[in-house]
Amino acid sequence: MILNCIAVDDEPLALGMVCAFIEQTPFLKLAGRYGSAVEALRGLHQPDAQVDLIFLDIQMPDLNGLELARVLGRGEDKARIIFTTAYNQYALEGYKVDALDYLVKPFNYDEFLRAALKAKNYFELIRRPAAVAAPAPAPEPAAPSAPEDEYLYLKVEYQLVRVPLSDILYIEGLKDYIKVYRRSETKPLLSLSSLKGVEDKLPARRFMRIHRSYIVALDHITSVTRGTVQIGGETIPVSDSYREVFDKYLSRWK
Repeated sequence: MILNCIAVDDEPLALGMVCAFIEQTPFLKLAGRYGSAVEALRGLHQPDAQVDLIFLDIQMPDLNGLELARVLGRGEDKARIIFTTAYNQYALEGYKVDALDYLVKPFNYDEFLRAALKAKNYFELIRRPAAVAAPAPAPEPAAPSAPEDEYLYLKVEYQLVRVPLSDILYIEGLKDYIKVYRRSETKPLLSLSSLKGVEDKLPARRFMRIHRSYIVALDHITSVTRGTVQIGGETIPVSDSYREVFDKYLSRWK
């Protein structure tokens, strides 16, 4: 598989380096180089433009890389983006526009190649032809129904992480993120998601929202008071708006 690429950067040296990296990578083909996002947008709108992958700087005049990404939109038929920038504070914004990866300058060829391979794997996956339908096998005795999904799938940085439900102690909601605290790790997982979105994916018999900012794993509650629960050495508040539901659960303890 060959991916058609363009590089966009207003710094000539940085642009030259990315172009050189593209040209020395066997599965990448340099289809264009642009010194601004405005020039790149014109090129992408040409009738004969066939671009799979864009190596895109962020800090540029007139139209920056994030703005260009939003203009281009999303979807499997759209060119995908790998950001190349000297500023790591834009990682969250890059995540929001569904970039494939985020390279922080100065980066070397090994780092570039890892990002390019991620793009190659992505395109191989979405372009894989559907398998030819095989004759239907003879019916087999019905197997027992599959158990309830025991995992929560979270987007963490630029990958999908599978978290066993049994490992989750509690989940904290922040402004743009959630933090998932686990038994197996001291450091929480940070994922771009809403607490409500995660709550909808969790089985209600095992997890409960007890505060606008917290969901707890019921099996891991070690003690309770009128206004708090204790989990994994942490004290978590129970807010008034969730107290009635939580009190009903507590009645089982009595």
